[in-house]
Amino acid sequence: MLVICEECGRKYQVDPSKIKGGHAKVKCKACNHVFIVKKEENIPPPIPDEETTQLRTDPPPGTGEAGDDEISQDENREVNKPQGPAGITDTPQRRLGMRAKMFILFFVIPLLLMSAAGLFHLRGVKQLSVLITNESAHIVKNLAEQIIAEKADSVAAQVQLYLLAHPNLKKEEFNNHEEFKKIAVQRVGETGYTALYELPGKDGVWRTWAHVNSKIIGIDMSNLKKPLGKYFAGFWRIFTGVKGNKPSKGYYNWKDKDGRIRPKFMVCKPVEGTRYVVAATTYLDEFTRPLKELEERAQQVTTNIRNTSMAIMAAALFLIAAVVSLYGHRLASRIKTLTDIAERISVGELDAEVDVRSKDELGDLAEAISRMQESIKLSIERLRRRR
Repeated sequence: MLVICEECGRKYQVDPSKIKGGHAKVKCKACNHVFIVKKEENIPPPIPDEETTQLRTDPPPGTGEAGDDEISQDENREVNKPQGPAGITDTPQRRLGMRAKMFILFFVIPLLLMSAAGLFHLRGVKQLSVLITNESAHIVKNLAEQIIAEKADSVAAQVQLYLLAHPNLKKEEFNNHEEFKKIAVQRVGETGYTALYELPGKDGVWRTWAHVNSKIIGIDMSNLKKPLGKYFAGFWRIFTGVKGNKPSKGYYNWKDKDGRIRPKFMVCKPVEGTRYVVAATTYLDEFTRPLKELEERAQQVTTNIRNTSMAIMAAALFLIAAVVSLYGHRLASRIKTLTDIAERISVGELDAEVDVRSKDELGDLAEAISRMQESIKLSIERLRRRR
C-alpha cells in the first residue's frame, strides 16, 4: 500500500497485513512528521520498488491497541537501493566517472591519434629524405660514369687525329713528347686522369706509354699485381676487357698512398685504327661527395623536423590535458551540486537553493530542478488545504 507524507511528499510502501487495527500512526523518516494511515481491505502485500520506502508496521513492545500503533523509524527499510541475499544492501559501484571519461575521450584518444599521425608524418619525411638522397646518388653516379666515358671518347678521338698527323712519332716517345702527352694525359675530375696503353703483341704483355706516373712507362702492367694485392683482379678485368676493340668499363678498388681503399671507375676506349687504348679513371666519391654532404644535411633537417614536431605535439597535449582537466572539474562540480540539491529535495528539503547559473544545458537542468521544487511545494500546499 502506497502512502505519502503530507509534510514533505516522501513516498512509502506499507504492508496492510502489518496493521492490526483499522489504522496506524506513521512517522516520516525525512521530516519526522507523524500522520495516520488507514488500513485498506483486500489489498495484497506490496512489492517494494526503486522509488519508495518500505515501512514495517509491527507494533512496538508495550504499546496499546494496534490502531494506535506508531511505526518505528528504526524498523524502516529503504528499498531504493539494490537488496542482496539475507537483506544485505549492495551499493552499486561506479566504474568510470565523468572526469575519467572526458579524460579518455578528449586526451587519451587524441594522444593516440596525434602520436600515430606524428609517427606517420615523421616516417614519411624520413622515407622521402632517403628516397631523394638515394635517387640523387643514383643520378649523380650515372652522370659521373657518363662524364668519364665522354672524356675517354674525347681523348681517344684527339689521340687518333694527332697520330694520323704525326705518323713518325714512336710509342717510346709518347710520355716525353710534351704536346702529345697533353693530349693523351688529361685531367678527370679532381684527381683522376687519362692514360694511353697498348694492346699486347706476340709476347702477350700489356704496356703503358703515356701516364702521370713515369715509373710504369713501358713495364709489364701485370707487375702491379703485387702492390695492388687482392684488388688487382678488379683492375685487370677492366684493363684487359678491350679485346676485340670493344670499350670496357667498371669499378675497382684502389689503394692510396695513405693506405685507404677507395673505389674507382674506369672506362677504356680503343683508339680507332691503332693498337692503343685510352683509359679514363677517377675516384667516384669526387662526384658524390657533395651528395654525401647533402644527405647529412637532409638527416639533420629530418631530425630538426622530428624534434620540432614532438615539441609541438607535447605542448598541444599539455594544453589539451589542462583544458580537459579544468573544464571536466568544473562540469563535474556543477553536476555534483545539482545531484546534491536533487537528493536534498528528495528527502524533503524543499527550501534548498539551486545555485547554478550556467547558460548551457546545465543551466537548463538547474532551472528544471528549480521548477520541480516549486511544483512539489505547490502540490504539498494543495494537499494540506484539501485535508
